[in-house]
Amino acid sequence: MQDHDLYVSGDPLDRLIAQSRELPSWDLTPRQACDTELLLNGAFAPLDGFMTGDECRSVQDKKRWQDHFWPLPVYLDVSEACAGALEIGDPLALRDQEGVLVAVITIADKFPASAIASDAERNAGSNPVCIGGRLQGIEAPAHHDFKRRRLSPRELRRQFDKLGWRKVLGYATRQPLHQREVNETYNASRKIEANLLLNPAVGAVQPEDALHYAQVHCYEQVLDHFPGQTTDLAILPLYSRCAGLDDALLHALVLKNLGCTHYMVDRGYCAMAETGMNYSQVQEALSAYNQKLGIELVFNERMVYSARRGGYVERATVADGELVNELTTEEFAGRLRSHLAVPDWYTWPEIVSELGKIYRPCSEQGVTIFFTGLSGSGKSSIANAVLVKMMEMGGRPITLLDGDVVRQNLSSELGFSKEHRDLNIRRIGYVASQITKHGGMAICAPIAPYTRTRRDVREMVEQVGGFVEVYVSTPLEICEQRDRKGLYAKARAGIIKEFTGISDPYEEPEYPEVRIDTEGISPEEAAQRVILTLEKLGYIKTI
Repeated sequence: MQDHDLYVSGDPLDRLIAQSRELPSWDLTPRQACDTELLLNGAFAPLDGFMTGDECRSVQDKKRWQDHFWPLPVYLDVSEACAGALEIGDPLALRDQEGVLVAVITIADKFPASAIASDAERNAGSNPVCIGGRLQGIEAPAHHDFKRRRLSPRELRRQFDKLGWRKVLGYATRQPLHQREVNETYNASRKIEANLLLNPAVGAVQPEDALHYAQVHCYEQVLDHFPGQTTDLAILPLYSRCAGLDDALLHALVLKNLGCTHYMVDRGYCAMAETGMNYSQVQEALSAYNQKLGIELVFNERMVYSARRGGYVERATVADGELVNELTTEEFAGRLRSHLAVPDWYTWPEIVSELGKIYRPCSEQGVTIFFTGLSGSGKSSIANAVLVKMMEMGGRPITLLDGDVVRQNLSSELGFSKEHRDLNIRRIGYVASQITKHGGMAICAPIAPYTRTRRDVREMVEQVGGFVEVYVSTPLEICEQRDRKGLYAKARAGIIKEFTGISDPYEEPEYPEVRIDTEGISPEEAAQRVILTLEKLGYIKTI
């Protein structure tokens, strides 16, 4: 296979770097950085840059990019301000989050993102305008983790040639491998007499993402449980589009570019894609694309542990009445969190040890208690009562992030526009996530009127610990009666603009962990309800 990368070298590179100093620039989002890396190094061959609007629509309607099969649009979405300053033919410098120049794109098209972004991508906050055009690569995005496992297509193909690997089965997964998965994978590679490349998709990784490090360590450790010289591991910065089977098809094309001849579709991978299909239906659906992919699809046979035979066997060979052992992923995680023994037949001690660092019991995790409600609803009073009760119990460092206090110390330069209120809540969420990540308890009590912002804060915190949302649902008329500062009166008189509950909406939480109306109950009683919920969810250790 001919090398296909988009990096510039020699004099053209020097001229491009010199030119880039005068160019407008765009800082790549984590997804865009992944896509840019795979475009530049040839993993997304034959693409030569980000798709134009016509190319995206062709992919969506026909799964065709020019004359090639391609399952998903690969587009670059930017802000209106960035797009508005660009004309067709203009170059734009693309930089990583630290400002390092990665590539230059020459604009061939501008089009609205709403025309091609999926619901999942729009919900994740895609920018409103897309630009398409050819890329010229300057420098590969930097990775400081697992460098020897991050190989380009060119490096992997040369490694296969050096080792004499002519038939290679690529195995895509997003989950750690245990004894069943290792047996299924080895069984599949043995049947087709192929070497095996474990190729987990890691997507965009934050430096503090402990789960990422634990999972890659697990992949490295299972290499010892495959026959020597037959298996290798390379991690892939492929960002999931939450696109069901199309994600699997995209990974298949990448594996072909990496030098694999076969692609094994993992059961767990397809389950995570939320296809709504069973594995037989997934096989049938994907097999329709076998000829178009240029890589042969392989489907693993389900295996179970036979107590009588003392090993893993294909499920189809199990006789009626034969005792088999199975453990779901959820049950395994539950055992880790509860410090229960994990059976030897399920996984190896080193895997249990590695994942045990991540799946800690709730009582040993950090947690954020996030109060939300109208001004005057009683959030601060309840939050202070919870703070005192938790301090009295001990066991965790606790920090109270009250809305007014945060405004004075963390967001003093911000106003009260929707944009600034959002930014204030996101700052609170970030600080809370850092406290939670290090095992502490963050108690937050802002108004936080917008569903989208609260959801983003939840997602930020739940990556590192627990999140408990407390909706203080005290009615507006009661909040107005309690208004000591006269803010509601000023808002009704038009003196204060964009005041939540009067001239700006409050979007009620749909599924809070706790809902409290403080009319007729004391802060002490309300705090006790929060404490009982924390105990029920396991964040307070019980005897």
